[in-house]
Amino acid sequence: MRNLLLLSCLISLFAAASAFAAAPATQKGDFKGVALVEIPAWFKPSFLNIQDDIDEATESGKRVMVYFHQNGCPYCAKLVNDNFKDKRTVDYMAKHFDAVDINMWGDREVVGLKGKALNEKSYSASLKVWFTPTILFFDEKGKVALRINGYYPKDKFLIALQYVAEKKETQLSFSEYYKQFSTVKKKSKLAAESFFVKPAYDLQKLNKQNKPLAILFEEGDCKACDNLHKVTLKDKDTVDILKQFNIVQLDRWSDAPIIDLNGKPTTAKKLANKLEITFAPYAVLYDKGLEVIRIEGFLKSFHVQSVFDYVLSGDYKKETSFQRYIEHRATAIRNTGKTVDIWK
Repeated sequence: MRNLLLLSCLISLFAAASAFAAAPATQKGDFKGVALVEIPAWFKPSFLNIQDDIDEATESGKRVMVYFHQNGCPYCAKLVNDNFKDKRTVDYMAKHFDAVDINMWGDREVVGLKGKALNEKSYSASLKVWFTPTILFFDEKGKVALRINGYYPKDKFLIALQYVAEKKETQLSFSEYYKQFSTVKKKSKLAAESFFVKPAYDLQKLNKQNKPLAILFEEGDCKACDNLHKVTLKDKDTVDILKQFNIVQLDRWSDAPIIDLNGKPTTAKKLANKLEITFAPYAVLYDKGLEVIRIEGFLKSFHVQSVFDYVLSGDYKKETSFQRYIEHRATAIRNTGKTVDIWK
């Protein structure tokens, strides 16, 4: 009897071991969409002493543009290939700006405006560079005249350059300046999704609910907005995440009445101006009453998902670097065998 039990145990162990050995390991998913480009030759060969760069630019009647990038960033590649190769844009920049580049994960020494030396990575973190590209335009006193978080199409990017070169930041906000160039038909109907919150909107009440809140600003005749609805918001992975938010869609130029986050009556347009909304579509994400992160430029599906998941997961509380979070998220998805395409 004892021998039979021993034999039975051995057979069971052998069967379990055979099954384990036969089970194929999950193959890691592919990683697609990475793009590599070189910094344009017309950028300034800077020693990365920002105050010196500002002083030299001022003497030449120019201002400093600091461009934060990272290796493999497809949005950076689009900026270089589309904007920085456009003759009109390049000629305008050469006349009005000294362009300096910083790798947000680099190790070169940067001397900031207070004389403190940091490597590129630490300097980027000190300025809360969460997206690439991020562009900071400095005035003659070292103050930020304009900050662009993310990619702007070349027509809007040129307007941003004009805003800074003409020193308009002391007169009006960039959103007010940009309005002068807008050809938006204010009465155009926005495309809506079934999982958006229905009007009327009380943002204060929504902000106190268990769901995180996202305010999505759009405008009529907006190609980027159309693409958001036709591509990103038709992606199942995106929708599964966004459905767990209270999403309020507002026409950036509308006089439609709403209740703001403080419980006061206002309009969509006034709220957009208060939040300094520039690009469309533009999203502001809140969790438990606090603003966490914004989508301020052109983003593809994977990065839209990552922004919303960053808030939904609560990982923003422990991982202050959004780029690190994206890296970890992509790795976790690939470990399940799924392909991650950051440019889809």
